[in-house]
Amino acid sequence: MTLLDPKIWSGSLFTGGWTEALGHRAVTEPATGAELGRAGIATPAEMAAACARAAAAQRAWAEISFEERAAVLRRAGALFERHANEIQDWLIREAGSIRGKAGFETHVAAQECFEAAALASHPLGEILPTAKKRLSLARRVPAGVVGVIAPFNAPLILGIRSVAPALALGNAVVLKPDPRTAVCAGVAIARVLEEAGLPRDVLHVLPGWVDAGEALVADPHVRVISFTGSTAAGRRVGEATARHLKRAHLELGGNSALIVLDDADLDRAVSAAAWGSFFHQGQICMTTGRHLVHRDLAEEYVERLAAKADAMPVGDPYTQDVALGPIIDAGQRDKIHALVTATVSGGARLAAGGTYEELFYRPTVLAGVGRDSPAYAAEVFGPVAPVLPFATLDEAAALAADSAYGLSLGILTGDAMKGLDLAERIPTGIVHINDQTVDDEAVAPFGGVGASGTGSRFGGAAANVEAFTETRWITVQGPIEPYPF
Repeated sequence: MTLLDPKIWSGSLFTGGWTEALGHRAVTEPATGAELGRAGIATPAEMAAACARAAAAQRAWAEISFEERAAVLRRAGALFERHANEIQDWLIREAGSIRGKAGFETHVAAQECFEAAALASHPLGEILPTAKKRLSLARRVPAGVVGVIAPFNAPLILGIRSVAPALALGNAVVLKPDPRTAVCAGVAIARVLEEAGLPRDVLHVLPGWVDAGEALVADPHVRVISFTGSTAAGRRVGEATARHLKRAHLELGGNSALIVLDDADLDRAVSAAAWGSFFHQGQICMTTGRHLVHRDLAEEYVERLAAKADAMPVGDPYTQDVALGPIIDAGQRDKIHALVTATVSGGARLAAGGTYEELFYRPTVLAGVGRDSPAYAAEVFGPVAPVLPFATLDEAAALAADSAYGLSLGILTGDAMKGLDLAERIPTGIVHINDQTVDDEAVAPFGGVGASGTGSRFGGAAANVEAFTETRWITVQGPIEPYPF
């Protein structure tokens, strides 16, 4: 029996082991429409029961040795490596990933577990000064039960990056993956940690729709919500957590700018730009959504980027060697196409793409866009590259900063220090000088500002400790101090 054998998880939820779910949903392959199995879909009642079980199991998990927690996570990382090919097949077939992107996800998933294992022994406090004759401490303690809501686009990474550090720090976790990626985002994480020896009920995995997510956010056992998804959904999550006096860590949408200065290597700039806009069909929060190109290069840049887009193969990534796979579903495809057609109707020039067959959308390049063009001003979440020229560094900075979003920024230039200086004028959570906008590492803080979220609450020891613990003040003294009462 393989790690992800459907006989294990078919029609089930991972809560107290594999239990039959009240509702089911077909697991489909976007590239072909084929049914790959049936996943359990959680109801609000099932979510509530899972949260209660997690709360009951959390204290014992927090009290075991940090060495034992670290050992579980090291084994989990090794299992992600050992079963990488099988998990990658599911990422390709269920999420529409090309092989390279699937490989990147399993690599990062393993690294997230290894980094979390090291986090288990991280110093979690400090000695404080005190005016009295006593010991005064600030100590980080587990938050309790952490709810994780993960999206479909990079489903394995965007689930495990919260699950692993939260577990390492002594929390129990309830994970709600997107039902469209229930296996590669949910079953894979549950099975790896199950095989790694995680005690029962410390992790629960329940794919579900909005009602299940609302139940998770509202549940009184859950103290922290770690959410990755759209800005619109993130606002609703933030509002709900505020009502319930919980913390929410929100990693939301983006419309990231790639600035190409006049001294950039144009061949390499176009290659980086294509990756930034077309990788995983543009279905990434960090996708390059706005190409700001110096006017001296803009015409040639559009020509070369369009030629590259026209040459890129699009198809079934499970059976073909392609650069782009399918869009996740028809609803997302239609949203992309509506933004492209509205932009062209508004006067932009379609330099490449703008067409689709079934769920396969051609990589698209748009020239002559304006600041209010729909495919430039909005987050497209598809393989679309709108190009807008600029004349001066001041104009480039103003254009890049002219967005509600503030996730990632790329600047391509022959003078790296000039690029770094320019970046200081543009508010974003991530900056890449001489690289495009899409990147992620388990050791690096990740997050955005503005409509892109609540800052860097993912990745790196400092961000993870902040995200998944509470601070407790503790004092210790010898004899009881006498008081005047």
